[in-house]
Amino acid sequence: MGAHVSRALRTIAVTAAAVTALAVLTGCGASEPVRAAATGAAGEGRTAYPLTVENCGVTVTFSAAPQRTVSLDQDSTEILLSLGLEGHMVGTASWTDPVLPALADANAKVPRLADNAPTYEVLMGTDPDFVTASFGRHFKDGGVVTRDRLSSTGIPSYLSPTDCDNGKSINGGTGQRSTPLTVDALYQEIRELAAIFDVPSRGDALIADLQRRAAAATEGMDLSGRTVAFWFADTKTPYVGGGRGSAQLLATMTGMTNVYADRSEDWPAVSWESLVAAQPTVLVVGDLQRDRFPGDRLGDKMAFLTGDPLTRTVPAVTSNAIVALHGAELNPSIRFVDGLEKIRAWWDAHQDRG
Repeated sequence: MGAHVSRALRTIAVTAAAVTALAVLTGCGASEPVRAAATGAAGEGRTAYPLTVENCGVTVTFSAAPQRTVSLDQDSTEILLSLGLEGHMVGTASWTDPVLPALADANAKVPRLADNAPTYEVLMGTDPDFVTASFGRHFKDGGVVTRDRLSSTGIPSYLSPTDCDNGKSINGGTGQRSTPLTVDALYQEIRELAAIFDVPSRGDALIADLQRRAAAATEGMDLSGRTVAFWFADTKTPYVGGGRGSAQLLATMTGMTNVYADRSEDWPAVSWESLVAAQPTVLVVGDLQRDRFPGDRLGDKMAFLTGDPLTRTVPAVTSNAIVALHGAELNPSIRFVDGLEKIRAWWDAHQDRG
């Protein structure tokens, strides 16, 4: 409704207002109204429609702010809720964890279409006018729906820049990154979604808060002598953080050395023998509130690590240098700051132990 896809080769630059110095809590609403159409001039810090965004190889044009949005991933959902856009959402899907507490009331107003990926029929049953995703697997053949199919019915789509590498999806195609992920890709997503919905100052405020929290969490922290492995899921064939994705971003920001830094996949599947041989001194493990893989939940992970004769020899296990993060905190999302804060809390409690 009011949004359509255009293949015309034109781009209107998305300009963000200067980042506000006001620190706001993630998920807090602002007073800025969400309008169905923009009336302000382009130079006034509001969105000038039609707005065209180049998004991971797809040109998307909006004639007005979307009114019936479906977000196919928790990470995208929490950005939209943090921007106060729950009234413009008609569905969410693919959850690894409970919603951020500050967003719980807003989230309760939006139907959950599925705990994991919805079917195409369920998606289209919401009559969406905009579909967002954090991971391109939803937009590939065999996923929920391709972007071309959405475009053919006049529905624009958006893929997080954190899942884009040289104009192609990583999780929906290449499987590998050619360049490391940076937090700027997440900030780009926030700015672009805020521009699409004509709430740019909300986007700027959210980014300012994330930057403030990240700086506070990492100030004075020195984990440069630590090696780390990030274990997301699966006790049979563990999925671990590679050297160019969101796990590496946490390692870089905290000064730790990722033992799988040579892997270009975001979450490569490895053997337990290789992880034990790497001898990480810190383990960051996923505390996932789901049951998709064996050992998704923290209790199952800990029972495996301490009960298996091989894994319990890992230095991080013998010294109990284990940090539990929610899945969303290990993904490229606004929760990266929550991950940093938890690592900081662990470091503050254990730094005297060497």
